[in-house]
Amino acid sequence: MAIALVVVVASFGAYEYYASGAASGGTVLVVYTYQALFSGNCGGGAPNLTMLLGEFEKAEGVKVQLECPTGNLVSALESPAEYGLPAADLVVGLDEITAPEADSLGLLENYTPPELASVPPWIVSELDPSHGVVPYEYGFLGVDYTSNFLNQTQGEVANATFPEFVDNASWAAQLLTENPVLDITGEEFLVWQIEYYESVLHRPWQEFWQRFFAGPHPIPVTDWGTGFGEFDTPLGQNQLFVSYATDAAYAAVWGGPVKNSTVSWWNGTAYGWRTIYGVGVVHGSRHSSLAEALERFILQGTFQSYLPENEWEYPANDTVAVPSAFSATIDPATVVALNNDTQPSWVAANLTAPGGWLDTWESLAGG
Repeated sequence: MAIALVVVVASFGAYEYYASGAASGGTVLVVYTYQALFSGNCGGGAPNLTMLLGEFEKAEGVKVQLECPTGNLVSALESPAEYGLPAADLVVGLDEITAPEADSLGLLENYTPPELASVPPWIVSELDPSHGVVPYEYGFLGVDYTSNFLNQTQGEVANATFPEFVDNASWAAQLLTENPVLDITGEEFLVWQIEYYESVLHRPWQEFWQRFFAGPHPIPVTDWGTGFGEFDTPLGQNQLFVSYATDAAYAAVWGGPVKNSTVSWWNGTAYGWRTIYGVGVVHGSRHSSLAEALERFILQGTFQSYLPENEWEYPANDTVAVPSAFSATIDPATVVALNNDTQPSWVAANLTAPGGWLDTWESLAGG
């Protein structure tokens, strides 16, 4: 699952891959990414990622060094020394919210890899029309629910509206969310909720959180990984969790408490927030040609074919088929993407501006 944390802490993880032909002290390509890449620990314990990057290293005679700042990837790109990091050559994991911010700060080089011919133009332009960041995977946010909760609600949760999650006290008591100030999934959920209330319901978005914080509810967790571990724990509690609509595919393969995931419905139409994760060459890279080569490699069919059952997202390269487990998920083609209602740069500005959405959320939360 593609997750890039937004906890501003100056600690990080690192993982290195050594090509058989790359001598110690040879060229090192530094890549900033997120801890959960390929469900690993900054690449550690992710054998498929080790294999794939090993192939690239052998072909290029280079060593790839992954750096996983616990903080915002944009902040790390802007001031790597503050995080104790080497300067990056490539960044993997900027999304539809953080990519415009990185672009506006001049942190990326515009690059158009030929592999974009296999990526639908709409997903490219939705993330970054200038190609400072190009998409490698996408999906939709979702609210996961358990079989028990599906039965408790006589199936209503599968087609719920956002107000139902907070207007019904028994639902609100089960809803586990991430803190949007600290976690990118929480940020994206906040934007999804705002766009749904304002564009679909034409109501003030603050209503949702006013009701949420007024009633019984789990305390928002600091990050997605923590929340996924607390989902349905103890048994029969925290049975609703803000996560990804593809979690049902993961459950179909590996099991677990997820029965399915829903988006936000209204009058028979499914509305959701499309998450898009991208890769970009860092401005000032010491090895820009190698960074471009790795970007191309990530967009090629071999690498892309491993994304569905390692990242549990849809590959951006539309020549790559998804496995049968994805039939358990809601078809993304049937979901109206609320991203299309506004420009990414406008969303990013409203989130972080003084008195903006994040400040307002903190105020509503009593922060």
